[in-house]
Amino acid sequence: MPRRPGARARIEPPVLPTVWLARDRPADVLAEMVRSGRWERTARGIYMATAGPADETPFELRRRRVLANVVGTDRRLSSAHWFSHTSAAVIWGIPAWKMPTTTHVLGTRCASASRTSSVTTHTGRLVEADLTEVSGLPVTTLARTVADCLATLPPLHGLVIADGALHRGLSRADLSAAVAAQTARNGSARARAVLAVADDGAESPGESATRFVVLRDGLPAPMTQIPVMTRLGQFWSDLGWEEWLLLMEYDGRLKYASGSDLVEEKRRHDALVESGRRVLRVTHQDLNGLTKRVLPLLPASVSRSLRPRRELFT
Repeated sequence: MPRRPGARARIEPPVLPTVWLARDRPADVLAEMVRSGRWERTARGIYMATAGPADETPFELRRRRVLANVVGTDRRLSSAHWFSHTSAAVIWGIPAWKMPTTTHVLGTRCASASRTSSVTTHTGRLVEADLTEVSGLPVTTLARTVADCLATLPPLHGLVIADGALHRGLSRADLSAAVAAQTARNGSARARAVLAVADDGAESPGESATRFVVLRDGLPAPMTQIPVMTRLGQFWSDLGWEEWLLLMEYDGRLKYASGSDLVEEKRRHDALVESGRRVLRVTHQDLNGLTKRVLPLLPASVSRSLRPRRELFT
């Protein structure tokens, strides 16, 4: 099925924050900067400016803190190292379901980093083809990054990252090869299971999460980015089952930036319904119990044949 025109996102690594290390500043200067509210400590020995962009959201603030810890850790490490797992995903600019609470570092000798609880070190397989640089930082390649995330994260979190990377141009062949290269490691079965349901049509973590819930609970796989011709023109629905004329639209907090956005979305919703579709709107709070809302809108035979995907529960 053709994708919505212009829907494909690009790899856009975020701007790295300016970071100050405790080792480079007198203790009284650090104390004053923190006391005045100009700096905040993001991890032991790492500081960044408290004020960010004027329109910075809480999620973007958490991401800036993650990046500050990455930059600070990079400056503190003297041995060869590469950022990996969810830390690398953030550096690449791939959306995550939750920001990482630790900085992931891959290397042969990262003992100095392990002295802080804010850093998680990995000493796994090092292949030159898996290593690169983004925004001046040493990182694992996008395919290796996603493969590591699929093997170590809960399935929902891994799917969000896999969808986001595929949507931004990572080829499924490259990702499949990276996952296949890790067949001997813990989590490889989970990685393959999540990869099997990854979809480059998901345009946001919320859309990925919505699809994950119905797949985990055993519903037929929904299509993503469904084109619908309406009286207002063609729209593209987030996901759903065209054969049953059922669409699902994920509503995130930032979707309606103004009253005019809300009005336009109402017109869009009405046009979809008038085209003969049923539209189920989903928010983050609706994910628990979502399948119970969907089942009455599908043929009874679907409910009778439900087979939850156990591999997506662990």
